[in-house]
Amino acid sequence: MRSKSVPARADGSVTKRILIVDDLLQMRKLIRDYLEEEKEFRVCGEAIDGFDAIVKAQNLKPDLIILDASMPRMTGIEAAPKLKKLLPETPIILFTFHESMMQGFASGEVGVDAVVTKDRGMFPLKESVKALLQRRHLSVRQNEDGQNAKR
Repeated sequence: MRSKSVPARADGSVTKRILIVDDLLQMRKLIRDYLEEEKEFRVCGEAIDGFDAIVKAQNLKPDLIILDASMPRMTGIEAAPKLKKLLPETPIILFTFHESMMQGFASGEVGVDAVVTKDRGMFPLKESVKALLQRRHLSVRQNEDGQNAKR
């Protein structure tokens, strides 16, 4: 259950809230600008490392988190399991230049739902965001339908 209200758009759909976590301001701005070209997405916050991400995620309760793997203080790989424990239904995308950092790990073990490399550009990131949010929406609806059927 989300504590923050999200305004519905004119067509009745709800804007999806995204938290961007990257230590580079330019990268956060690039991701924000690209995603907010879509009316269905709104960046609800930005964080500069894993510690900041945990605090912001707890307060903002985003629909999705985009997480850089390599950051100072706490990396995305260290933060992902903590974020997943805090918000188990929230999809996490590891967006990284360092795909090799994931060798030896299954993304689920680390707590991420997808890994997208930055060298492939923004289009694969946006497609992953759309796919994960669609899957989350369907999962939430199925859970609600199941609860309604039990009543």
